[in-house]
Amino acid sequence: MSGLKPDYSYEFRATGYPFRLYSGTDALEKLPDEVERHRARRAFIVCGRTVSRKTPLISRMKQLLGERLAGVFDEIDKDTSRSSVARATEAARAAGADLVIGVGAGSVIQGARIVTILLAENRPIEELVTQYPDHGPAISPKLLAAKLPIVNVLTAPTTAQNRAGSRMKDDATAAGMEFFDPKTRPAAIFWDTEALLTAPLSLIRNGAGTIWCRAVMNLGGFSENPLVEGDRLQSYRLASGALARIANAADPAPRFELCAATLLQNREADDGGTQFARHWAMRAAYAFSTAIISIFPHVGQGDAYAALTGTMLRRLGSRDPEAMARIADALGAGDGPAAEHPERIARKMEEVFRSLRMPTRLSALSIESAKFPQVLEHSLKNFNADPKREFVKERALLAEILEAAW
Repeated sequence: MSGLKPDYSYEFRATGYPFRLYSGTDALEKLPDEVERHRARRAFIVCGRTVSRKTPLISRMKQLLGERLAGVFDEIDKDTSRSSVARATEAARAAGADLVIGVGAGSVIQGARIVTILLAENRPIEELVTQYPDHGPAISPKLLAAKLPIVNVLTAPTTAQNRAGSRMKDDATAAGMEFFDPKTRPAAIFWDTEALLTAPLSLIRNGAGTIWCRAVMNLGGFSENPLVEGDRLQSYRLASGALARIANAADPAPRFELCAATLLQNREADDGGTQFARHWAMRAAYAFSTAIISIFPHVGQGDAYAALTGTMLRRLGSRDPEAMARIADALGAGDGPAAEHPERIARKMEEVFRSLRMPTRLSALSIESAKFPQVLEHSLKNFNADPKREFVKERALLAEILEAAW
């Protein structure tokens, strides 16, 4: 960012979580070594139907693991539904799993984490998930039992790859059920060329939209430490550079770059960053988009972000003028009065979304506006976006803004 002087804080705490990252052509050839490193003899794969039944990836992994593979559950669905996770857990328990391998993108990777939690914690699920009291901040229960080691094999870029939080959908209500357990961070991550090329372009496009949107909005951070700014700037550079090249289904390079961008977005929090703490437009877009993809399964998060972000900026951007100034400066839209920054950013971002053939209004998502009250209620219970439950006080305004995005 050129025009604004960095306002660093040198009072910070950074943490690191150990994992091994294997990247490149034939990276999966190291999978047996990684399983052996954990002395696992009953590795268990968790994945979705498409990667298992329409690509050779799982067959390749079966050959690599041989007798160390105890079983495969291939029915984790797009929304990480409670029922699919429960069935995966029972299959892993029946197989005597001693290591879990998640193969897929966000939904599967989160599902694999939850499987290890449900295998270890001898309590009802309702006691394991984040609680939302009527008054006061959200509460994440401490999940103290030891967890099985996890290895993640990505088929598409996702911030889920090395996080400690997971979310699944309740089948009956479509509400999110959130888990947080640092012991579910992966022991290893694989960015294998062949695995990353299994994802269809529609999934990559949606993911790229999500990653780029977050990278742009994260540039609004201020008073952060120099490590965080480095993470944010490089994530933005990688995501922006990849966008124009994702249409080539045979080119793995932009997929690798998006994997790196998401890893840096996660590292920002470990380096002391506060991803959503001061940024109302991004917080609202994240909460609404997460609720929308849960209630309307045919919608991808990238499309939801694209349809929401412009309105969120126009209606909420003025609450964070310094963040808007930084984002506008990064996008080359920093000229003019500060009051114009949210509109200028919105136009720039919508231009990029349209270039990716992504919608910029909720009315283009083939969803029912009659369900907006349900979307709003789900959005009021989102730990990442609103841990202090500030949204509850803004219920009427958020409902109005959601309607305005139509």
